[in-house]
Amino acid sequence: MSENRKTQIIKEATSLFSRFGYDKVTIKQLADACGITEPALYRYFSSKEAIYDAVLDSLNDVMDYQGLFEKLNNSDNLEEILPGIARHILSFFKEHRELYRLLLYSTLREHRKAREVFKAIRTPYVEYLTKKLNELQKKGLIKKKNNEITARCFIGMVFDCALNATIWKGFMGKSYTADKVIANNVPIFIDGLNED
Repeated sequence: MSENRKTQIIKEATSLFSRFGYDKVTIKQLADACGITEPALYRYFSSKEAIYDAVLDSLNDVMDYQGLFEKLNNSDNLEEILPGIARHILSFFKEHRELYRLLLYSTLREHRKAREVFKAIRTPYVEYLTKKLNELQKKGLIKKKNNEITARCFIGMVFDCALNATIWKGFMGKSYTADKVIANNVPIFIDGLNED
């Protein structure tokens, strides 16, 4: 029962922190959202900061990189690798917008764990793509470039698209789906990387 209650507190806190930010959420709001008293909440977490830390730590568990990376491991085809990574990021944040908002709040408020969480969410993609690009370069399949910079730029572009998907919806009378974004942007990277 104790683990279920902790999970519930983290879930409710994630929702509240992502909607209002750390500073505006109170212990009373957290307790009310969980249907418990403030003293009961303190039995599970010593402070609001401890709850926030647990919420940020939980972000790592939600991301499912391994399935994607295993699927792409045997591919040498950029037309499979880059769209696969982009779709994974875009679909994840479409389903979990509150986590992206929470990540942004923690970064904007300069929370002490923000860099760690930001790194935990983005770095696995960057490291994986850098490794794949290094392999392709060694095989002579792509141009010689700084693959870490290329990976960081590609992942950054996709994360920016994930962030802006809601802003773009209906922007200037247009709507851009994840597939349209991928179809437009991924070939630019592929063309720039492929050997002539």
